[in-house]
Amino acid sequence: MSETKTEVVIGAAVLAVAAGFLIYAGQVTGMSASTKGYPLTASFRSLEGVNVGTDVRLAGVKVGTVTAVSLNPETFRADTTISVLDGLELPDDSAIVIASEGLLGGNFVELVPGGSPFNLAAGDEIIDTQGSVSLVSLLMKFVSGGEEQ
Repeated sequence: MSETKTEVVIGAAVLAVAAGFLIYAGQVTGMSASTKGYPLTASFRSLEGVNVGTDVRLAGVKVGTVTAVSLNPETFRADTTISVLDGLELPDDSAIVIASEGLLGGNFVELVPGGSPFNLAAGDEIIDTQGSVSLVSLLMKFVSGGEEQ
């Protein structure tokens, strides 16, 4: 009978650890209770390495996510919608940049605040954009000695 009690206790402990792991994983990946935010749009020449769900950061701190990406058939640019935390007031002359976490790291979207006294409102477009730089094209320029081909 004591073996059965021991098995039940160990089984309950395993289930508790599994439940804790699932809760932790949900919080780390952002699948837990969603935080409210307001949408902003931007149009990029190149959005390489950025998809829906990519982090939006300000000073290295995650302040939002990419919520939609589509190709504009008239301008051939990548129209992007991001969601930024409520309460974060960005100047209307802020810039948005596709940045890299390092040589082998992934890309993320970085917000660079401007100095305007006026702020962006929900649904506004960030005009100052800088798309991603292709690592392959940089290496090709380096190998060819910087000559344009």
